[in-house]
Amino acid sequence: MLRIGHTVPLETSGREWHDARAAGSHGSLRCGSVHVIVVGCGRVGSGLANSLDSAGHTVGVIDRQERAFRRLPASFGGTSIVGVGFDRDRLEEAGIGRATAVAAVTNGDNSNILIARVAKETYGVERVVARIYDPRRAAIYERLGIPTVATVQWATERVLRRILPEAGLVEWSDPSARVCVVERTLPGAWAGRKLEELELDGNARVVALGRLGVSQVARPTLVLQDGDVVYAAVDADLVPVFDEHLQSAGSTKGRH
Repeated sequence: MLRIGHTVPLETSGREWHDARAAGSHGSLRCGSVHVIVVGCGRVGSGLANSLDSAGHTVGVIDRQERAFRRLPASFGGTSIVGVGFDRDRLEEAGIGRATAVAAVTNGDNSNILIARVAKETYGVERVVARIYDPRRAAIYERLGIPTVATVQWATERVLRRILPEAGLVEWSDPSARVCVVERTLPGAWAGRKLEELELDGNARVVALGRLGVSQVARPTLVLQDGDVVYAAVDADLVPVFDEHLQSAGSTKGRH
């Protein structure tokens, strides 16, 4: 359903939104169906909105351009609203009072951050995420408590992983950049040894292991095989040390 510059009459406003959320948002999570607002109906936004709608959730989509909604399939059952994503009238029309989550995925970093902040700080939406193109901004906003998806950084790392598989890339890093998760393929010299020998006391902990395309939670007594892929949580400053430990086939016996 397309709505252009139309505001639905609402029974609650201002701080009452927080009371409404407290009464209803957790219940919607328990029943399995949630309401999500997607701001930006480009390729990412339209795909996200369609996936949520197909999964049985309710969706409100906001975009500046009416033609953007052509990306949505004819079967889309959500609400499409033309307007600016950080406009409170448009957000309220999209149902932010009952929203469990807001995804700001327009093509502008500043707009996405503003949308996320309004959703989080004004309406008390707990689950917000902002698409960010500048990875330097992404790190700053993560530290301010606004989860971000840095698309350029993500794409760059994916491509590098394919063309330089031997490069020591990071899968994930926490907002403070103190801890990261790395993915590494084990050298053959580790075959026959126990997984616990991979770890560096207090600085690197293997959390999962992939073998022949199937992953499992790491167990200290698991015997390693040639070609195993390990996922380890590592002190960010010691990733080079962990990589050296892997390449040296554990000559240090994992004790540092």
